[in-house]
Amino acid sequence: MEDTLKRLLSVELEAEQLVEKAQAEREQIIQQALDKAHQAEQEFQATIPKLQASYLEKAEQRAEQSIIALKKRYADKQEYLRKLAKDNQQQALDAAVKLLMQVGKV
Repeated sequence: MEDTLKRLLSVELEAEQLVEKAQAEREQIIQQALDKAHQAEQEFQATIPKLQASYLEKAEQRAEQSIIALKKRYADKQEYLRKLAKDNQQQALDAAVKLLMQVGKV
């Protein structure tokens, strides 16, 4: 009976040691996971300025393209209006002369 009790105590001590070892491994695994998560967060934080710069550069490029397109449309419209004015200039002069002639007759 004494041997049985000694064996039970021995087994209980081994079980406690195994539990402690498992808990220590668990804590180590948790700490490693936390360290990796912290490192990944730092790496992500480090990439934020690069991401922002990339998006800003693309936005500036799109803005420049929009400005170029608007300037071209403005120039085309201006050219159209000048041509229209030139084409109608003689008709406007003829109409003005005609009106002046009618006023002179009255």
